[in-house]
Amino acid sequence: MKLYYAPGACSLADHIAMAEAGLPYTLEKVDLEEKRTETGSDYTTINPKGYVPALALGDGTILTENIAILSYLADQSEKIAASPDNRWKLLETIAFISTEVHKGFKPFFMPDSTDEAKKAAGDNLARRFAYLETQLAERDYIVSDSFTSADCYLFVMLMWAQKKARLPLPDALTRYFDRLTQRPSIRQALSEEGLD
Repeated sequence: MKLYYAPGACSLADHIAMAEAGLPYTLEKVDLEEKRTETGSDYTTINPKGYVPALALGDGTILTENIAILSYLADQSEKIAASPDNRWKLLETIAFISTEVHKGFKPFFMPDSTDEAKKAAGDNLARRFAYLETQLAERDYIVSDSFTSADCYLFVMLMWAQKKARLPLPDALTRYFDRLTQRPSIRQALSEEGLD
């Protein structure tokens, strides 16, 4: 498998998931402004949407979108999958992170966003983080007592909250983030993307 990524982008979730699962992978960095890969390819011929992630499978299939990629990776390895009873909960959580959290950061990445737009986005994200905090009340990870692909994605969103948007997090999410930062797979992915 080859992951097309941009350092610190949401593709980091897939990178962490592959490292955690022990799946073999290669990486190719993408310049999102120029739409070029580090080997000089036109990235839009790989992913016409023009953004990361894209995961090239051995048979030539290209998967895009974190919901699909993280679900695919969880199907490849029990190390990041939920138990059969929690499979749909895993998908629900990845979808929530994608649609309700990830998209909420848009004003923080747009150079023409006003302070009012950023404040409104921050308030909305605070409500989403408060909900996620309740999910950690009785377990160590976001879906179950085991680390899953959803934790990979949530880690990246919490990293964005702290480092890019400078948003305060509920105490339980801060402790969760700090604990995840110590995982070897996360440290490996951060290092491979030059983010350590």
